[in-house]
Amino acid sequence: MARRDTVMRMSVEQPLWRALTGYRVLTMIYAIGLFASAHDEFTRPWLAVAYFAVLGAWTLATLPRVASAAACTKPFLAADLAVALTGILLTPVADAAERVHGGGPTLPSIWTAGSVLAFAIKGGWRWAALASTLVAVANLVERGNPARDTVHNVVLVWVASIAIGYVVEVARASERTLARALEIEAATRERERLARDIHDGVLQVLAMVQRRGAVIGGEAAELGRMAGEQEVALRTLVSGGLVPASRASEDAARGAVVRTVEEDGPGDGGPGDGGPVDLRSLLAPHAGSRVSLAEPGAPVLLVPRAAREVAAAVGAALDNVRRHAGEQARAWILVEDEPDEVIVTVRDDGPGIPEGRLVQAEGEGRLGVALSIRGRLRDLGGSADVISVPGQGTEVELRVPKDRQRTNDPRGKAEQR
Repeated sequence: MARRDTVMRMSVEQPLWRALTGYRVLTMIYAIGLFASAHDEFTRPWLAVAYFAVLGAWTLATLPRVASAAACTKPFLAADLAVALTGILLTPVADAAERVHGGGPTLPSIWTAGSVLAFAIKGGWRWAALASTLVAVANLVERGNPARDTVHNVVLVWVASIAIGYVVEVARASERTLARALEIEAATRERERLARDIHDGVLQVLAMVQRRGAVIGGEAAELGRMAGEQEVALRTLVSGGLVPASRASEDAARGAVVRTVEEDGPGDGGPGDGGPVDLRSLLAPHAGSRVSLAEPGAPVLLVPRAAREVAAAVGAALDNVRRHAGEQARAWILVEDEPDEVIVTVRDDGPGIPEGRLVQAEGEGRLGVALSIRGRLRDLGGSADVISVPGQGTEVELRVPKDRQRTNDPRGKAEQR
C-alpha cells in the first residue's frame, strides 16, 4: 500500500499580511503626494526628497518581508520602525516651524501606522503596545508640546494597534484549537479503519478458536480460553486507542499544521486509478445456498474504495448472520442503483436483535456493527441503518451517495506533499 502524507496548513492571519502589503504601498504614495502638494512650504525640501527616496526604496524592496510572518523577522521590524521614527524626527528639520506647530503631517504621515501594524500582526498586542509607544514618544518630541490633535492621533494608533494585536492572538489560539480538533478526528478515523480490519480478521479468528476449543475440550479448551483472553484484550485496545500528541503548533509562523497519513490500496481513485468498478462483481462471491443476491441488470458503478468498503460492510453483516442467527439462517442481499445513491440491503430470517443489545455490544468492545458496518459507511459519507424486531429477523440498509464518490474527497482539497 502507498502512504500519502497529507498536510493541511491553515493561516487566518495571511489575509492580514496581504492587506498590510497593500497598505504600505498606498500610504507611501499618499505621503509622497502630501509632500508634492506643499513642497514649496518646506524650509529644506532637499532633506524631505532624500527621505522620501529612502522611504520609497525601502517600502518596495521590503514587500516580500511583509508577505508572511515567517519573512517578517525581528531585525526587519526594528529597521522598519527606525525608518518611521527617523521620518517623524526629521519633520521639524525639513518642514517650516509654523506648519509643524500648526498640526501639519509628519514626513511618513500614516505610513508609520503600517510599521506598527506589522508589530501587531507578528507579535500580538504586547509588541504592538511597544511599537506604538515609541511612535507616540517620537510624535511628542517632533511637535515639542502635547497638542490636542497630536495626543488624539497617538491614542488612536495605540488603541488600534493593540486591538489588532489582540485579535491576531485570539485568531491564532482558535486556529490551533481547530487544528487540534481536526488532528484528533483524523487520528480517530485512522484508528477506526485499523479496528475494522482487525475485527474482520484477527478478532474473528480468535473468537472461532475460543468457540471450537470449548467444543473439543481438553488441551484445546485451554487454547480456546487463552484465545478468548487475547480477544478481550485486543477488543479493549482497538475500541479505546490513544490520541497522538498534537503537532498543531508546528511552524506556527506559517499557520497551524495538521498532518494525516493515509494508506492507499490499489485503485483508490487516486492518480493512475483504473476508474469505477461494478459493485455487483464484489458482492457476487457472497451469494450461496443460504444467501440470495438480487441485483440490477446494469453495472452498479462506484469508485474502487467505496465499492470495496460497501462489499466489506455486506460481508460483516453476513458474518453477523452466521454467528448470531445460526448456520441454518437464510439471508438476502438486495442492490438498488438509484440516481443519487446506491442502496444495499441485507436481510435475514434469524431471531432478531433484542432492544439495546447493539449499544451493549459496542460498550463491550464488539465492533461488528459499530465500525465494520456503520463506520465504513460513515467514512464514505453514507449511512447504515439496522432494523430488527425480535423473532422477525434483522435488516441492514447501507446507503452510499454517488456525488460524494465522484469527488472522492468528502473534506475538500488540502495541500499535499
